[in-house]
Amino acid sequence: MHRRTFFALCAAGLAAPASRAAAEPAPTSPFLEDMTWIEVRDAVRAGATTAILPTGGSEQNGPHMAIGKHNAIVRHCAGEIARRHGAALVAPVLAYVPEGSFDPPADNMALPGTIGLAEPTFGAVLREGAMSLKLAGFRLICFLGDHGGSQTTQAQVAATLDRTWRRDGVRVATLDRYYRANGQRAYLRAQGYADAEIGLHAGLLDTAELLAVAPGAVRENLLSPATWPKGTTGAAGDPTRATPALGRALLELKIAAGLAQLREVQGAHRS
Repeated sequence: MHRRTFFALCAAGLAAPASRAAAEPAPTSPFLEDMTWIEVRDAVRAGATTAILPTGGSEQNGPHMAIGKHNAIVRHCAGEIARRHGAALVAPVLAYVPEGSFDPPADNMALPGTIGLAEPTFGAVLREGAMSLKLAGFRLICFLGDHGGSQTTQAQVAATLDRTWRRDGVRVATLDRYYRANGQRAYLRAQGYADAEIGLHAGLLDTAELLAVAPGAVRENLLSPATWPKGTTGAAGDPTRATPALGRALLELKIAAGLAQLREVQGAHRS
């Protein structure tokens, strides 16, 4: 179809009778990927001018958790933050993030299934994703990262775009407290869990979170104490006592931290 014909049909669709438009229910999902472009346009016009751009990761998570762990967790949390905020929408999760060097392979890249990006590439994807959201009319764009290797680049890109775009009335921020200052480890210690059990990767904490949002992505028959990088399992911690209930409590801390920072950022940008 010719481009002019396509856009002519789009324009004709915009002129649909009011009675027909009134009969169509407003979208209930906060996720852009579940909406049509007309629904996105109308939501922004109605005041949903905050966009959350979540970043996950496609990486090995030990023998017992699926590679998409971070993607499932951050999509769930971003959706909850948007719903509780009331005027925010969520972009599709960026599933590829920095994971370590390629040659020689190191960190998560050393094990099969991990898909990584170089940090400059990741930064470019963040910038152009944010540019797309700016074009759609969003006035506050927030990065939300579930992966440790993403945090520094997100902060750098957000700061640069915020300085550049503020003259256009568009602000950019990274909601880093979601990952770095959510109180999860203090909560687990207060419940009697040791740091070695909580783990640094694919241990109790990570496994409980995934059990809460995608239990089918956890191979419970393979839960066992693990050490890495000295070992070869790809995990560091002991996931054997992880439960969905514990995961829900941990996710609530993340969601609360992200939502509180979002509201602070929004208040500061309005002042």
